Amino acid sequence: MSSADPEEQRAASRESWENAADAWGRLAGRVREWGMPVSMAMIKSLALAPGERVLELAAGPGDTGFMAAELIRQPDGAAPASAAGAKLAPAVPPGTLISSDGAEAMIDVARQRARESGITNVEFRQLELEWIDLPTATVDAVLCRWGIMLIVDPEAAGREIRRVLVSGGRAALAVWDAPDKNPWATIPSSVMVELGHVQPPDPQGPGMFALAGDDRLSGLLEGSGFTDVEVSAVPLERRYLAVGQYVADTLELSPMFRSVYKELTDEEQAEVAARIAIGAQPFTASDGSLALPGSSLVARAIA
Repeated sequence: MSSADPEEQRAASRESWENAADAWGRLAGRVREWGMPVSMAMIKSLALAPGERVLELAAGPGDTGFMAAELIRQPDGAAPASAAGAKLAPAVPPGTLISSDGAEAMIDVARQRARESGITNVEFRQLELEWIDLPTATVDAVLCRWGIMLIVDPEAAGREIRRVLVSGGRAALAVWDAPDKNPWATIPSSVMVELGHVQPPDPQGPGMFALAGDDRLSGLLEGSGFTDVEVSAVPLERRYLAVGQYVADTLELSPMFRSVYKELTDEEQAEVAARIAIGAQPFTASDGSLALPGSSLVARAIA
């Protein structure tokens, strides 16, 4: 862990995501689109069945969990019939998704998206990864996409995820792969460092790449008591019509980038945008559109 005060880190992180929720709601469709390969890999790895209870942590707009909700919902007409032809109570209880996030504003975004999508078998909870306020052994599966590497104590989160799962329950976690495999993220952050607007990230602190490479994710899960840990790399791509859209999306979706950028002068902001355009040139087509590659690690583990 970083030497910075943990409670200050947690408070700053919570505030930044509360403030970012509105933008994540506006761009939720785009986030869902480029994140779909990772969400699909996570859902497939869990082999969900109707009637199961699934917890999504750091859910953000909630789309990965909503995919699970469709699979665990008790199908219409699934109740067995009596000899008289009347339906009896379902043999399997209706499946439930618990969609949770540490930021209350993010939960509001997910709640609205569930309402718009007609998803009803979902409960919304404000939960922290490091201390999950649920009883022991009460969920069948846990999802967490791009959340656990951002917290102060991911090892504590691993133990908590293991605790709330039933014996034999499954967890699917996604973290970002190595920086050189994610230029969509490293181009803006590197520009900020090169221009002296931010310090290089603390390698011991929370951050996008805190669990990238070197078997860090599998080691965390095995150290938390999980077995049969499998980690695979899932490629994805982030497309933009022009570099201006790339910069605008980064401002909307990255709380850290936005907090620094908005304090710069107009000239400094223009220089940041110009440097980002130069960095993105290898991924820019003749019409000005961008196709930036990315890679996420997806782990499946058994409790």
